[in-house]
Amino acid sequence: MRFRAPRSVSPSPVRGKPRSSSTFGIQSDSDSEDYNSEVESSFALDSDDDDANSVASTSSSSSFELVADINKLSLRPRNITRTPLEQRQIDETVAAIRLRAHYTDPYEEWEKETRKEAMKTARQEYMERQLELQKAQERQETLVAQKYAQHRGDVNMDFDRAVVQARQSLLDQQTSLTNDLKERTKKLWKKIEVSIKAEEERVATRLEAERKAKAEEEQKQKEAELKKRIAAEKLLQEETARKKAAAEKKQAEEEKERREQEELSKQKKLEEEQSKREDDELELRKMLNLSTRSDDWRVARTNLHSLKSGPMRGVKAAKELRLEWGKLRRSVVPKIGQLTNDPVAIARISQQIIEICRPPGGSHDPTIYIALLSSVSKTIILQAETEVTAEKRSAGPLAQVAFALLDTLEHFPTIFFAKLVQRCGGWPIPIVVPALDIDELPWNTADDRVKASGVRKSINGQGLESTEEYSNRISSVMRVYFHILKIRPVNGPLHEMFQLPRCWAWFARMTSDPRLLRDPVAPQLLYTGLDVLGLEAVDVWGQQWVKMLGLVHEGITVGYEKDKLIGGNSAEGAAARTRVMVALENIVNGVES
Repeated sequence: MRFRAPRSVSPSPVRGKPRSSSTFGIQSDSDSEDYNSEVESSFALDSDDDDANSVASTSSSSSFELVADINKLSLRPRNITRTPLEQRQIDETVAAIRLRAHYTDPYEEWEKETRKEAMKTARQEYMERQLELQKAQERQETLVAQKYAQHRGDVNMDFDRAVVQARQSLLDQQTSLTNDLKERTKKLWKKIEVSIKAEEERVATRLEAERKAKAEEEQKQKEAELKKRIAAEKLLQEETARKKAAAEKKQAEEEKERREQEELSKQKKLEEEQSKREDDELELRKMLNLSTRSDDWRVARTNLHSLKSGPMRGVKAAKELRLEWGKLRRSVVPKIGQLTNDPVAIARISQQIIEICRPPGGSHDPTIYIALLSSVSKTIILQAETEVTAEKRSAGPLAQVAFALLDTLEHFPTIFFAKLVQRCGGWPIPIVVPALDIDELPWNTADDRVKASGVRKSINGQGLESTEEYSNRISSVMRVYFHILKIRPVNGPLHEMFQLPRCWAWFARMTSDPRLLRDPVAPQLLYTGLDVLGLEAVDVWGQQWVKMLGLVHEGITVGYEKDKLIGGNSAEGAAARTRVMVALENIVNGVES
């Protein structure tokens, strides 16, 4: 069966007059000759004989006339044959025209639209006829099935019913799918509505937030203006207060400078009197073999410098000596750490350290020996700084080990006292660290003098240690030193710095120097000395020691000078004075701490 697309009833437009020689009437570049050829071929196959005759009559025109009248050519008949030369001329002419102009022919546009509409109409008719054919076939099949069912009778009734049920099931499935689709669509629209509502709420929230932000911004501006005004008033007040404070500061500085001058003058006078008194006592000291605090300081610092620049530098410079020294030093440290308050353990550890320093089968190199004694001294002092600070009863065992070494090892007393002065400054003597070093020259930097005073870095690693840390550390080391003075030797007197008379010298020097007494560390060290040696000193010096205790009591209650208590006005000094008072009461009552 063949179908034909009828022409549209739309009127055909009239071609316009030929354009001037500067333009050409051509098809649009978007028009495809292949498409036109396909359309022409489809219509040519479906056309009647009358159309074929008209095309045949048209084909009788010559190719030359077509080329000459190319402006009026819109659709080329398929049955016209041309020579290759004619076809090439036509193609070249069309190409040249397309290169030079772009012109849309209304007639050709109308013709193209007409063809499209015809094709659309033809397709629609084709679909309708196909649908009618399908329905007719279905009806025919139904009739055939009815006849077949009637012919077969009841035998195939169940089968037919099953087919009908299957078709009904298919329809039910289609209905169910349709309902599911409607439900999904409904849910989708519901989600969309919820999203729209949420978006509206979000926009409303944002607008509300913007409104609040704007209100807050205005409030902040008002507050800023108010703060600015208050700041201006405050600046004016501060300027007035600063001027007043500057005047007061200047007056205070002048007063401070005056007091410092008076203090300096007084101190200078005191030093002159002390120097004069020492000069007067020099002959007597030479006769009694007594040294001044300056002499003790100079000797300790000299021994320390000699130790560092001599044996210690030599050991650290030579690799073999350094390795041997490190091995011996590492064997001493654990033994000091294992020390307990057991006489057997104290004797055993003391003997082991002596054997390490002075082996039974021979002796170390002199440089290693001196360096090892320095390491042993430092280990004992560091152990005192850690253990005695936590538990003061740990000072006794450490003092007994140190006493055994002082009584046995040569050069150990000198080195041990030099290390004491290094770690504690002038407190073992006691003396205020002089403004000049032992070479009679000023210290290189202020830090050198602070270090010589025994001040170390804080345990938390931030700057120098506080007054409390410094006081606790120095008092722990001095407690071991006072315990050494308390022990009575059996084999003979120890070095003069470790004999019991040093207790009297230490208290006499401490109570006679106001510069020492004003330091917050002074009352803590006085308490340490009284706590360790208070009762023994009463037995040795009797009434003279009672007078010494009276001076200490006066210094912590009334003051060594007018309104100047021992330890100053610091909190550490006040707490230490309380401990000194308790120690004095224990000594008077004969109670051992």
